Amino acid sequence: MRKATAAVVGIGEVPSGRFPDRSEVEAAVLSAAAALRDAGLSPRDIDVVMPVGALASPQFNVDLVFSRICEELGMLRSVAMNVQVMAGGASSSSMLAVAEALVTTGAARRILVLHSDKVGSLPPQRGVDLFATTGVSEEWERPFGHNMNAVGAMISQRYMYETGTTDEELASVCVSLRKWAMLNPHAMYRSELTLDDVLGSKMVATPLRSLECNMLADGACAYVVAPADDAASITEAPVYVRGHGSLVTHYSMSQDVDLAKLGFPEAAKRAYEQAGIGPDHIQVAACYDAYPVFPLIAMDALGLCRGERAGAFVAAGHTSPGGVMPMTTNGGMLSQGHTAAGGGIAVLVEAFRQLMGKAGQRQVEGAVNAVETASGGTWMDSHVTVLSKER
Repeated sequence: MRKATAAVVGIGEVPSGRFPDRSEVEAAVLSAAAALRDAGLSPRDIDVVMPVGALASPQFNVDLVFSRICEELGMLRSVAMNVQVMAGGASSSSMLAVAEALVTTGAARRILVLHSDKVGSLPPQRGVDLFATTGVSEEWERPFGHNMNAVGAMISQRYMYETGTTDEELASVCVSLRKWAMLNPHAMYRSELTLDDVLGSKMVATPLRSLECNMLADGACAYVVAPADDAASITEAPVYVRGHGSLVTHYSMSQDVDLAKLGFPEAAKRAYEQAGIGPDHIQVAACYDAYPVFPLIAMDALGLCRGERAGAFVAAGHTSPGGVMPMTTNGGMLSQGHTAAGGGIAVLVEAFRQLMGKAGQRQVEGAVNAVETASGGTWMDSHVTVLSKER
């Protein structure tokens, strides 16, 4: 067990959905300002700004690289570095690890991490084109029609074959996530969703139906990282970073040796060992979703299903509100909305929110430890992060 060296001391977020009149800059500033207020800090207390790459607008992404947010928040000449991090869906874990390293080495004292993107307001075909081929090999896969939905479908097929997971169990992930989203004022989709709704929706790429695929949205969120030594003096409810585990398994999915597990078993083992705690100590699972198979792969690897198959565990209601292992309590990308790299960041921010005791109707009573997962591109890397109220 190691003693945590970094902590999150403030969080902020704006609602996800389609907001054509809300610019990426506005959403970024609103979420950043909310995170600073939550931490009781001013913009001048921040010495590093870490924006995450944006996909919808190349111009806005350039603005992020070139410090526009620093200017918008009145941070000029107080910020030492503006450092962009981009790892697709894995950005949540990757940027937290970078921020942790900066405060651990003393290179930074207060880091503002933020993401904003507007993929939900893209013209429909642009959004489809953007996500269809991201991370798909231009030489060996894309020319033959391989795309993101096909990747999700093939991984789902393999997982279902090896574990005996059924279509109904896969669909139950979407139902569980929607139950959480119905309690989340920031979620894009808040109406009731049934198993019949999911199974009756249009087949997109067998076995995935339309309600099991990416729900593109506009959104933004932010959080503040500080050294663990200072965290308790900044906020009454710091969240400590206790352990990380990561593993890159492929670029082209044909090169992955085990699509039913990816790199999550090894990543989970590393994270638990570093944190000095195990599955029995976890009260909240914050699992990256995008497609319903990925929370199932993660839950199996994390050992959170009490000896059951993950599909059966979710179908029995154990991950839904009131269940024994609350999972992705903001509704995930399948209900809160997929905001490009920000979808996973919103899942991470929700884990912080739960441990800070600020989740409102979604609050998991007695939550002390949480585990977060993430993966980027065509699920080419697997990340596990252990978080705790205890240093």
